Amino acid sequence: MASDHEQNRPPSVGKVGRSSGEISSEHQPLINGTHSSESYSVSSAILPFLFPAFGGLLYGYDIGATSCATISIESATLSGISWYDLSSVEIGLITSGSLYGALIGSVLAFTIADFLGRRRELITASILYLVGALVTALSPNLAVMVIGRFVYGIGIGLAMHSAPIYIAETAPSQIRGQLISLKEFFIVLGMVAGYGIGSLLVETVAGWRYMYGASTPLAVITGIGMWWLPASPRWLLLRAIQGKGNMQELRETAICCLCRLRGQYISESASEQVDEILTELSYVGEEKEATLGELFHGKCLKALIIGAGLVLFQQITGQPSVLYYAASIFQSAGFSAASDATRVSILLGLLKLIMTGVAVVVVDRLGRRPLLLGGVSVMVISLFLLGSYYLFLDDMPAIAVVALLLYVGCYQLSFGPIGWLMISEIFPLRLRGRGLSIAVLVNFGANALVTFAYSPLKAWLGAGVVFYVFGVIAVISLLFIFFVVPETKGLTLEEIEAKCL
Repeated sequence: MASDHEQNRPPSVGKVGRSSGEISSEHQPLINGTHSSESYSVSSAILPFLFPAFGGLLYGYDIGATSCATISIESATLSGISWYDLSSVEIGLITSGSLYGALIGSVLAFTIADFLGRRRELITASILYLVGALVTALSPNLAVMVIGRFVYGIGIGLAMHSAPIYIAETAPSQIRGQLISLKEFFIVLGMVAGYGIGSLLVETVAGWRYMYGASTPLAVITGIGMWWLPASPRWLLLRAIQGKGNMQELRETAICCLCRLRGQYISESASEQVDEILTELSYVGEEKEATLGELFHGKCLKALIIGAGLVLFQQITGQPSVLYYAASIFQSAGFSAASDATRVSILLGLLKLIMTGVAVVVVDRLGRRPLLLGGVSVMVISLFLLGSYYLFLDDMPAIAVVALLLYVGCYQLSFGPIGWLMISEIFPLRLRGRGLSIAVLVNFGANALVTFAYSPLKAWLGAGVVFYVFGVIAVISLLFIFFVVPETKGLTLEEIEAKCL
């Protein structure tokens, strides 16, 4: 559509003076939370969630499959290749290649997300998933394999950026928390599927090729599904209010997209809801083009502190390190199945799946803050118990097992799903693409930092002290949540911007 900067706005989209801090009666519904009810059909809400969530499932699958693929690829008899004798650095490139790609994908999302839109960014991610999986599965040597892992990782970075935004912007506010948290459920489901498929193929000659190739059908389904789904109405309206297209045409397109997303129940009120969103976007100042400097000022800075802070604490409170010790903890407690690291991974994956399911059910009833405060409080206790086990209580392995299970379960009640939920809904619309890309970059960057720093820290300080350090960080994160993180339960995205920032 041709840009039309001079296009007049409808009467309901007029600017509102804000210098005096007064709010006209025209905008009272936004502040008082009495906006018109968001009617929707549950069946119509499924597919706009499902196809973006497949992007998360492919990310989780890669984590699970890679843990088994590295076992297969190093086997002289089962790898099916002549270059199986890999150094630790080369294995590290295979396991972390997708993480490096995800970091690059997060940087790319910062520059292209608002131009492409959420839907086309997810289509791009699915193409990269497909290409990366095929290149990895068919790689004739290590260099090509690492390139494939890197390409797949770029897809992860774009998908983890665009999927929560698309779900947040298209989901009814009544179930937005459940749907975005359910995306975390799909990530964990992908991990369990990766562990399961990997354990079945690990004894097969060249099984690692099948493990990576198994993700290609889902990548194709994701791409086709996103091609079929409509664009985010809020993204269309943002372009309209910023003069990046014909206002009336974009408004009509947004109404059609909203009708497709919500089903027949909304057909009569779609126009009213679109005009309400336009009015609210105008009130909170979304008509101005976003600049890079705005990310670090005012309400955008507050949103960045909340979002980036949550995903930073999500990683530096020890999640990768606790899971690293899972097998040895179960072995010390006398569980014979723990001798098989894959079985331990599947067991913990099922626990994560169950607890994420609990979070999905209660997040829109209890709210974000109660789950974060309660879950992280138990994580603090668990980390100090794990530290004490390695320092003083090594003859009481049952304590370590209980602490491990409590930690994993409460992480999936709190930081796991709520971190992704909050970053998808806290940023103002015109800066949501860039803001969330920074948050995703912080997430993957902190993940890489913890992963690489853990081994030298363990050698220097010992496992017990490291867990104590994680416990102290978790206490700091608890204070951060209590004093900084707002409650967003039941609010529309525009109300979050008006009330919480």
